[in-house]
Amino acid sequence: MTAFPPWSLREYALLADGERGALVGPCGEVAWLCAPRWDDEPLFAGLIGGSGVYAVTPVGRFVPGGAYEEGGLVRRSRWVTGSGVVECREALALPADPHRLVLLRRLTADYGPARLRVVLEPGTGFGPGRVRAPRRTAHGWTLRAGRLRLRWTGADTARPGPAAGRLAAEVVLEPGERLDLVLEVSDRRPDGPPPDPERCWRATERAWREAVPELGHTLDGRDARFSYAVLRGLTSPATGGMVAAATTSLPERAEAGRNYDYRYVWIRDQCLAGQGVAACGPYPLLDEAVRFTTARLTEHGPQLSPAYTVSGGRVPDQHTVDLPGYPGGHDQVGNRISRQFQLDVFGEALLLFAAAARHDRLDPDARAAVRTAADAIARRWRRPDAGIWELEDRAWTHSRLVCAAGLRAIARPRAAGPADVPDGLAADWSALADRLLAHTSRHALHPSGRWQRSPTDPAPDLALLLPPVRGFPAPDDPRTVATLRACREQLTVGHVAYRFRHDERPLAEAEGAFVLCGFLLALAEHQQGHAVEAARWFETTRGLCGSAGLFSEEYDLAQRQQRGNLPQAFVHAVLLECAARLATPAPG
Repeated sequence: MTAFPPWSLREYALLADGERGALVGPCGEVAWLCAPRWDDEPLFAGLIGGSGVYAVTPVGRFVPGGAYEEGGLVRRSRWVTGSGVVECREALALPADPHRLVLLRRLTADYGPARLRVVLEPGTGFGPGRVRAPRRTAHGWTLRAGRLRLRWTGADTARPGPAAGRLAAEVVLEPGERLDLVLEVSDRRPDGPPPDPERCWRATERAWREAVPELGHTLDGRDARFSYAVLRGLTSPATGGMVAAATTSLPERAEAGRNYDYRYVWIRDQCLAGQGVAACGPYPLLDEAVRFTTARLTEHGPQLSPAYTVSGGRVPDQHTVDLPGYPGGHDQVGNRISRQFQLDVFGEALLLFAAAARHDRLDPDARAAVRTAADAIARRWRRPDAGIWELEDRAWTHSRLVCAAGLRAIARPRAAGPADVPDGLAADWSALADRLLAHTSRHALHPSGRWQRSPTDPAPDLALLLPPVRGFPAPDDPRTVATLRACREQLTVGHVAYRFRHDERPLAEAEGAFVLCGFLLALAEHQQGHAVEAARWFETTRGLCGSAGLFSEEYDLAQRQQRGNLPQAFVHAVLLECAARLATPAPG
């Protein structure tokens, strides 16, 4: 057994600065951190059975806890021991540098003496590698792990351990005493003296204050602010790209073979995040979503890939690495996503641009990208695609309806801001939206009057609620009302929701409840004027987070466990949108 075995996902907290993220377990162990950027190999990979750890842990018996400071991703891990209380304030320092991370950890004995064991042991990524013996310098310790250079200051009592690259120390703090530990990791040689902890903390605090809006006008400002902070932490300041999650290979269901690498930017997820932010106001994350989506459409046009690396590159093909994996899963790196065609991403891009235009946030490049996305739909909508759930190629109903919703949204008067869409183009796009709707109604309308998944699949699908939430088809369209009723009756248990029915098994035996869908039902019920029911969906779904407030993709209702990669950005995005929309009166 390793010194820090994996925990239930609900026990992990996130530290992130936009260029990379760390998951921290309840024993103060950094169980996951890729460096220097999201899709690089991990420096600490204990979460999935790999090498490397950086831990600050009380000696003896203790009860773990902790919370985030308001308005950012500054975390206070807190342990109640037999002799007192000790805290570790921790964060990835801001502003972020794509080539260099700074992990701040400030230890404080609140009352009573505190004894802690501190261990730093860099890992070797996804395979065997070389970690050089640590060297002591005038500024602390330096280490090499592959191409990465580490510098660790504050741990003056640390000593090399038996393993190559391992440093360990026992720290004793008197009541009120504190100790700052600063870990730098870079793919370049350190330049100059180590950072001053106090200056780093002040800069980080200031950056989070400036980054996260108050959001007091939302249904729950605290949760909305936290979700905004999570999205900010997952979004690269350098490119505007937002990774779908910080991790890879966390299984959606034990031994079911469904575990993937989500350390990349899904265009759909980026657009959902931008729309969620736009529902709250013209905040910077909306501009970041527009910036990244515009750049990819400008570069690739109708050949837009469903996902990219955070720097805009091609996602590497999926392959297995030789690690044990998180229990119940196996390790997959890369993703097959680049081989897929997903029509709905063009519709989501238009919905994002329309939301930005309502806040007057479209520049000339984004307006050009609007035409590119609309032209791509006109050229490619008859082609089967993998759809929102990334399945086999079909004429998925959701893909066509969400493209129609995007076309209609961007063609509305004043939708494109100061430089409105020319009347001719607006008319063409509206006509194309009507054609898509009519074609889909002829081929994918169930005899009961609701939408079905595809012309060849008569089942309902929660994704079919999204186009009317975006305004097209209309909320009072009989097809919209019938689809909501069918989803409520066939795809929910209590107030948790499932994407679709896989087979004849009970819903919960096929996969976990899909957390995004719970928030989507809240939006759909609110749009129908069902304020109480919308609130029930919102409150139940936001209770599916972990102890740190993070959401994964799925939730196993029977075992009360989170499933899938963590944190799942699109869940936090739709929570944010719910918090904004449900704070306004439901339609009469």
